[in-house]
Amino acid sequence: MVTHSGNSGTSPIQSFQEHPLRHFRFPPGHSREITWLRDGDPPAVLPRVPVFRSCRRSTAFTGWDSVSISGLTPRRRIRDPMDRTREEVAATLQIAKLNAEDFRSTVHCLTFNRAFNSGDYSLMELDDALCKEIEAGGSLVIRGEKSDHAVLCSESKTYDLKIADTSNLLLFIPGCKTPDQLLADQQEVNVVRCEIAGFSNHYWELRRCRPKLKKLKKLLMENTYDGPENQGNRDNDTSLYTTEDLLNQIQASNEELSEHLKVIHACNIKGFWRILDFDYEMKILNHVTQLVDSESWSFSKVPLNECLQELRPLEPEEMIEHCLNCYGKKFKEDDVIYFALNEDKICRATAQMLLQNAVKFNLAEFQEVWQQSVPEGMTTRTDQLKGLALVDRTSRPETVCLLKTEDLPEDTQERFNSLFTMREKWMEADIAPYIKDLCGEKQTIGALLTKYARCSVQNGIKLYNSRRPIS
Repeated sequence: MVTHSGNSGTSPIQSFQEHPLRHFRFPPGHSREITWLRDGDPPAVLPRVPVFRSCRRSTAFTGWDSVSISGLTPRRRIRDPMDRTREEVAATLQIAKLNAEDFRSTVHCLTFNRAFNSGDYSLMELDDALCKEIEAGGSLVIRGEKSDHAVLCSESKTYDLKIADTSNLLLFIPGCKTPDQLLADQQEVNVVRCEIAGFSNHYWELRRCRPKLKKLKKLLMENTYDGPENQGNRDNDTSLYTTEDLLNQIQASNEELSEHLKVIHACNIKGFWRILDFDYEMKILNHVTQLVDSESWSFSKVPLNECLQELRPLEPEEMIEHCLNCYGKKFKEDDVIYFALNEDKICRATAQMLLQNAVKFNLAEFQEVWQQSVPEGMTTRTDQLKGLALVDRTSRPETVCLLKTEDLPEDTQERFNSLFTMREKWMEADIAPYIKDLCGEKQTIGALLTKYARCSVQNGIKLYNSRRPIS
């Protein structure tokens, strides 16, 4: 800052020429050393002088220029702020009333990088498992379309992304060493010079969440597979999806996607994932169960090769094996591959076939028809209907109707709203199958009901109703 008296028309340079030393004050933080050179010195070494901006009462420093003043040119030497000395470090600690013995002997001297830009970097907080996965060569992928809330996926898990603000400014300092990387027994003060590449006052926080898989079946149902003879040109007319296509649209990790493809009985046909038309799937299953009955095989030990050989004239081998994988478990005995058919899965599929075309079914009549429809030797039970059909024991006569968990909303609050719209009050045993998949890690069904439902007791029975009005 330069202050000068006289009329306001006097230029700052003129004022400096008239009073070159008496009126000049260096801007805070700049070196006070000036070297005077004569005008005859080579231009290459001519230094720069301060340039000022004048206002009514004072003149402010704005920069430096190479201007000769009264035959002399001041050269300003600004010391590099990185050139901190050990003495200055000790003096700073003394001013702050800190004991040097309480600190490590390495001092980081920070300055901003010339290419500094705060928008070039983002911070993300990772747990130990994710850190180890990245260190092992794994990758993290952000998935979601424009209308979706973005999620981050590892190889096996899905995380919700949320921005967390922090009151402390976070600096990005490449090469900065943490205390565990420094020598503990170093006695002499060591000044390390580091450049700040960027900063942030927020970071991405990860929270484990359920994969958003409802869209998966919707996409695959656009083009169901109902046998090779019925395909024709349909493969070219409608959308088909590879694994990569699905990963680009479904917010789930690779493992979660693969697991759910098995759950919905998807089949990979010529590199594309397809869902079998339910009637076609039941047709193949019926062929298998009839063969088991005619050959007097045990449902717990169905030989794969014989099954393929017998049914090859009726259906493609890959479809037969796919059906066995969906409704059974593969095992090997004496180098022969067998399948153990799952009674509950076959009974559930049969129940779905009976209920899919009826709004409501008399429960007693349904149970009778259901038992007659399953393969001989299998037994139907109402607990096999969990998550598939809803039994109403309050009506007279008792009824049953199709209600699949996969058809309910994926969002937790919307799921509860939908359930309480269907039925005002629920017993825990009835509602549990429809909310079990909503439970997060270490979360129980009871905790979920406590949060989203209100409990009451009627005739000694616990009932749950909505915490909020249902429109």
